[in-house]
Amino acid sequence: QVQLVESGGGLVQAGGSLRLSCAASGLTFSTYTMGWFRQAPGKEREFVGAIRWSGGSTYYVDSVKGRFTISRDNAKNTVYLQMNNLKPEDTAVYYCAAGYYVGVTASPERYDYWGQGTQVTVSS
Repeated sequence: QVQLVESGGGLVQAGGSLRLSCAASGLTFSTYTMGWFRQAPGKEREFVGAIRWSGGSTYYVDSVKGRFTISRDNAKNTVYLQMNNLKPEDTAVYYCAAGYYVGVTASPERYDYWGQGTQVTVSS
């Protein structure tokens, strides 16, 4: 069965950095666009960014542009979210998601599989 397992979350001070990883299994990773979403307490799930299945393009929500970078290693079936200059408002549970042959999309319904999430807490 398909599994997406996020790791790398934790507690960091504002201005710090974290790198999240999402390891995929049970699917042909190179055919899936990988997205990152987040959900803060009391808020709806929010799109963060995505990287196309081919790795050729990325797309980010405005609030993280210039601070977050998504990359993927198809040989390792892993997608990464490098988060720099973190802010308290970045505090959330971060989820990765896989969408079969979709473009870089912010629409959660386009993604077929989801991980369980990893907590990121940014202190001020």
